[in-house]
Amino acid sequence: MAGSPTARRRRLAIELKKLREENGFTCNQVGNELDWSSSKVNRMETGQGRVQPSDVAALCRFYETSDELRDLLKSLAKESKTKGWWHAHGDAVPSWFSVYVGLEQAASSLRSYQGEFIPGLLQTPGYAFEQCRAWVDHTAEGIQRMVDVRMRRQDLLAGDGAPDLWAVVHQSTLMHVVGNRQVMSAQLERMLEMAKLRNVTVQVLPFDAGAYPTTGPFTILGFPEQEDPDVVYREGLTDSVYLEHPADVDLYAKAFDHLRALALSPQRSTLLIKKVLEEHSR
Repeated sequence: MAGSPTARRRRLAIELKKLREENGFTCNQVGNELDWSSSKVNRMETGQGRVQPSDVAALCRFYETSDELRDLLKSLAKESKTKGWWHAHGDAVPSWFSVYVGLEQAASSLRSYQGEFIPGLLQTPGYAFEQCRAWVDHTAEGIQRMVDVRMRRQDLLAGDGAPDLWAVVHQSTLMHVVGNRQVMSAQLERMLEMAKLRNVTVQVLPFDAGAYPTTGPFTILGFPEQEDPDVVYREGLTDSVYLEHPADVDLYAKAFDHLRALALSPQRSTLLIKKVLEEHSR
């Protein structure tokens, strides 16, 4: 959870819900005992909004927790109120995407499928600029701030503790010219360089792979602590969906396993990327 207030808030929510369920109370019962609304208890247990350390202390007294657990939960509450680096970029990181960036910073593994565009963590500034420019309601300054955020996100793939990124991209993402062929050539060269990293695996799903189970791009985020379950992230034009129910996550995990089984091996994927790169470079 280092460096991510979003992850700390999520861990706190998980622990508070577990405490209530272990003690056999409903949200309504806890709210009545503490003179709170049941919706407040629910918000605290779903990570919607910041939780005050004083509220955590009140819950710990009610649940009669140990001093050690109380101090841990209060510490999580305090740390979850800090701001991550992405908050300084304003509306370049909308609220619905801010949650994802915070979780991404804390993840130990990222399994991503993309069928239309190169994944953001593998993009060049030029490719990212062209993709962000497609949003017609953004100014030139706003577009550049979006690009800056995307480039800053890529820092997490370097250094100690970097997460494992396993990206499956459809062959059409390599053929789809974003910007111009010069932009695409630089982008594919970037993918080849990133694929050399020990923690990055890139596979291409070829045109002849046949039918496969997906309803669009998605990312499965895994975390280093066993207490933090995996999350599935799906993004739309104006919002995003986070799936945490074990059955939903399991379904997407199986879908990803199916996709990477149908995809070319990392070695053959590299050869295909090089072939397409030659075509763009002509």
